[in-house]
Amino acid sequence: MMLFDWPFWAQAVFAYVIIQRLAELAYANANTRRLLAEGGREHGAKHYPLFILLHSGWLVSIALFAEPTAGPNLLLLNAFVASQTFRFWTLASIGRWWTTRIISAPHFPRVKRGPYRFIKHPNYALVVVEIALLPLLLGAPAMALTFSILNAALLWWRIRIENAVLGERVGTT
Repeated sequence: MMLFDWPFWAQAVFAYVIIQRLAELAYANANTRRLLAEGGREHGAKHYPLFILLHSGWLVSIALFAEPTAGPNLLLLNAFVASQTFRFWTLASIGRWWTTRIISAPHFPRVKRGPYRFIKHPNYALVVVEIALLPLLLGAPAMALTFSILNAALLWWRIRIENAVLGERVGTT
């Protein structure tokens, strides 16, 4: 079943994810440029292309191989909507400090508001959920498992780098 043969609900969910990801990249890139101009430095740049490859491959695989049912599984759809609410809360809480790269400097504060009060890396927790949830919602359980394993390996690498960098920051916001 090709993307254009999917039921409308599935096309709408997938289109939303694509638009949301592109908007986030634009926001992240603007924040990255500004943070670098404010004295930030990029850390762990070697793994960044692997994240681009992983997320692109995830979306392309879903588009090519998912087989959504005529009607959505309402439990999975509601979980997806809840995950997006969590996404907006996370991004609103971190604000100008959010990027898709690790940009830091000792004079940058460490965000401790919103979900960052409760979870050290709420955006990564969200991505773990999304990597599994979207393929499950769209009828591709093997993709959910495959990309979850790949994502876990990359996050293990990235979180180690990010934790070391965040430890250098002195203030909080």
